[in-house]
Amino acid sequence: MARYPNVTIKDVAARAGVSITAVSHALNGKGTLSEETRERIRDVAQAMGYQADALARGLRRSQIGVIGIVLRPLDALENYSPPGVDYFLRFAGAAAVSALDHGLSLMQVADLVKGPVTPLAFSLDGYIVTDPVRDDPVVDLLEKRGIPYVTLGRDLGRPEASNWVASADADASLTVLEHLHEQGARTIVCVGGTDDNSWNADAERVYRDWCGRTGRSPRFLRSPEGLGEAGGRDLVPAILEGGMPDAVYSLTGRHAAGIQDAMRERGLVAPRDYLLACGTDADQTRTADPPITAIDLHPEILARETVALLVAITRGEAPPGAPPRAVRTARAAPSLRDA
Repeated sequence: MARYPNVTIKDVAARAGVSITAVSHALNGKGTLSEETRERIRDVAQAMGYQADALARGLRRSQIGVIGIVLRPLDALENYSPPGVDYFLRFAGAAAVSALDHGLSLMQVADLVKGPVTPLAFSLDGYIVTDPVRDDPVVDLLEKRGIPYVTLGRDLGRPEASNWVASADADASLTVLEHLHEQGARTIVCVGGTDDNSWNADAERVYRDWCGRTGRSPRFLRSPEGLGEAGGRDLVPAILEGGMPDAVYSLTGRHAAGIQDAMRERGLVAPRDYLLACGTDADQTRTADPPITAIDLHPEILARETVALLVAITRGEAPPGAPPRAVRTARAAPSLRDA
């Protein structure tokens, strides 16, 4: 009987022609799989010599009532309370409450692929991974260990995945661009981050498509998310180099605040001299002078949807290949001229 070295649950799923979740359910006696399918998966796993981690498998066989959350953007920043960034705190808090509604607890876990990790981390019932980067190593690790997970935002390297929830980021960006256009802006500079995630990718795609449809030349600039306000300030020379734009659309609040400050130092004040809008609400957008118009993505709604999907998956209630959820939570921006 053929044996395969270092075989993973992903390998078993591919050979059996089923999802990773189906393999996990078959080997752990969970879910609603038919007995025929369950036996076939077990036979494939045995033939390939697959053995799951004994501790994690033993604990997950009887769920412990705890799900984990990994905040990937904050892992990248190596700062879990960056000044002014309350989106992830709002999301995590709402996720914790939603978990309680399902009879579960929520445990925040740092980057699973860096540094020492307690074995308990691999024994949780499932994980929420926020804003994964392309081919995210944390997602890859969870798949290899057969731990159910849901991502907030798509993993761009896994286009076939269906276990994700996201805000309708493309619609939100289009709302901002059309609003700026309605307010008289014809030249719009778009500022995004450098993380290779769906948030940045969707905004750039929508912006370039919008420029193409309206006959504008795209001017898309990037600054690392970790630079915060300083990153926004550093971009202002590049923003002005191509000529004073009618508007600037910044995806992050900290970049937007830095842009506004550096523009003011040059005698350029929003909304008198240009329009400024932001793709996500933050403390910096609310406390800026004048306040910066921003989209509120309502992370509380996203948290409820994400927890609900993860619970359904871990309990075997989500049908294989269930459609992903793009949640329309964004609130349309108010009038920029009145901001």
